[in-house]
Amino acid sequence: MNFGEILVEALTLTLLYATPYLYSALGELFVQRSGVLNLGVEGMMLMGAFTAIFAIAPAGLGAAPLMGVLLAAAVGALMGLAAAVVNVTLQAEQGISGIGFSLFGLGLSSLLFKVLAGGVIVASGFEPIHIPLLSDMPIIGRIFFQQNLMVYAAFALVPISAWVINRTKWGLQIRAVGQNPAAADTMGVNVVRVRYTTLLLGGALAGIAGASLSIALTGIFQENMTEGRGFIAVALVYFGGWSPWRVMLGALLFSIANNLQIWVQILEVQIGGQPIPPNLLIMVPYILTIAVLIFARQRKRLEPAALTKPFQRGEN
Repeated sequence: MNFGEILVEALTLTLLYATPYLYSALGELFVQRSGVLNLGVEGMMLMGAFTAIFAIAPAGLGAAPLMGVLLAAAVGALMGLAAAVVNVTLQAEQGISGIGFSLFGLGLSSLLFKVLAGGVIVASGFEPIHIPLLSDMPIIGRIFFQQNLMVYAAFALVPISAWVINRTKWGLQIRAVGQNPAAADTMGVNVVRVRYTTLLLGGALAGIAGASLSIALTGIFQENMTEGRGFIAVALVYFGGWSPWRVMLGALLFSIANNLQIWVQILEVQIGGQPIPPNLLIMVPYILTIAVLIFARQRKRLEPAALTKPFQRGEN
């Protein structure tokens, strides 16, 4: 492959690998805009990843790929409902409970994997869809219009999310609850219901993110295969300043960082005559996450005022 072909392939994979980040980060964006911090995204993604691939694998349920995605969304939504009960109704400390849900998802997905599968699950999911005419365009067609359904849906979700948050009554309620739940309650907005619905949506999208990772990206399931992507999705919401468009840019940036190790090895990049150690490059997305969180402190004014703050009716 010449440099031009490598660049096109790299950009194509950037969109593909950004998909799990997009689904999970957009779901978390809705949750945080309503004033709740959900650190359980990682566990929800893992459960979604296992559910989807077990549903479509011949050794599992043998269902269609879309059914696998729907089941993953349902499992994620169920975990989101549990998170809503713990965080909204019982008003637990959101950071600690979120870590608990992540560990629960990690443990349960590993247990189900060992009990139901007993080995690596391999299944072919979504194949690339060539958009007529557009896919034939040089360079651009290969990058943007020969992706699978999960990629198209993820990027279509960005303008839809922006429209819902900024242009709909429900979006207005979400923003009001995230900024001042007491005032929203006075205006007749059901704060608990809004937060429940955003956690259900966030859980469903986290489940879909896991499904996109297992059946649309890798085609396999392994224990802890998300490798911290759920926590990165939370960081992306901060990085994007709670804007779907900026979250998308962040997802693309992290996708590039995630694939850096692959392309450095392919291009045989060296420093001082020695190849760059792959383990060093694996650290890049996590170093970037820390940098993002440091950068996010400078954008405190954009944060929903009621984020992580429980609401008790009748209290200021």
